[in-house]
Amino acid sequence: MLTRPPPALGDALLPVPMYPARARERGFNQAHWLASQLGRRLELPVVSAASTQHLPSQRSLNRRQRMANMVGAFRVSSVLPAHVTIIDDVVTTGATGHALAVAALEAGAERVDIWAAARTPLDKS
Repeated sequence: MLTRPPPALGDALLPVPMYPARARERGFNQAHWLASQLGRRLELPVVSAASTQHLPSQRSLNRRQRMANMVGAFRVSSVLPAHVTIIDDVVTTGATGHALAVAALEAGAERVDIWAAARTPLDKS
């Protein structure tokens, strides 16, 4: 990701949170790991959000179903800086990033960008 960083990284990195039970199943949260590594190398703080719902896998859902599935899925408890960049491993439809961006804006961010390691091809979403 460091070979092609976005032109404006903002004031903090916000990894996509995982519901605690799902994080235990997987063993780690890849978005949090990416944000931690990037934050250290870019000297940017990593802020956090919480996943408020144990949602079913999004793999079999279409775009409309994914957007509906993610409504209210995240909460940010602290006041965020003006510009935050969401960190995710893979963006498919953008539903997760959109839901987290809504929560970030409600927590005081004025601008939210998304930076991901990979993008699912558009014809597959």
